[in-house]
Amino acid sequence: MAGLKFRILLDSDQKQEVFRDIFIDADASFEEFYLTILKSFEFTGREMASFYVSNDDWDKGHEISWMDMSYDEQDKPEDLPSVMAKAKLSEFIEEPDQKFILLYDFLRMWIFLVELVGYEKIGPSEPQIIMAIGDSPAEDSKAISEEIFDGDDLADDEDEFGFNNLEDGFDEEEYGGYEEFDY
Repeated sequence: MAGLKFRILLDSDQKQEVFRDIFIDADASFEEFYLTILKSFEFTGREMASFYVSNDDWDKGHEISWMDMSYDEQDKPEDLPSVMAKAKLSEFIEEPDQKFILLYDFLRMWIFLVELVGYEKIGPSEPQIIMAIGDSPAEDSKAISEEIFDGDDLADDEDEFGFNNLEDGFDEEEYGGYEEFDY
C-alpha cells in the first residue's frame, strides 16, 4: 500500500520550532499513528487524546477519539467520533495536503498540528520517524489550562457552608422574611 509522509508541529511556548516528520503506511490505524507521534515527542500516552479532521484554517471537524465514546445502541454512528484503533488513515485523506489536529491531555491542552506533506508508492512496514527538529518539552511542563475553570465555575457560587447555588426552585423573595432562631 502507499506511504504517507506527515509533518507534526507541536504548538508550544518554546522560541524554537518543534516538529517531526513521520512516514507511515496509508492503511495504518490512527492508533498506530498516535503512538508513533507520542514516541517521537517522548510523551507517555497516559492522557486522553483525539484527532480532528481539519481544513486549511485549522478548524476542528470530525473527531477520531482514543476511546469508544458510544453509550448505548441508540447512539447514531454518524453522531459519534470514530475510534483510533478502528479508523485507518486512508479513510480520512480527502485533500493532497490533508490536515488533522491532535489534542493530547485535555487539561494541559497539548496541540499537534498534523499535515500530509508527501506520498510514496510503497509504504513502510513500520512507521518511521524520518526527521526530528527541536527538543520536545517535558510532557508535564505545560500548566493546566485555566480556560477549563473560567466562566461558569461552580466553585464561585458556593455559599458560606460550601454548598453550590444551583437551580433548586427556591425563591428568595418569597422566603426572604425567614429569621434564624437561636436554639
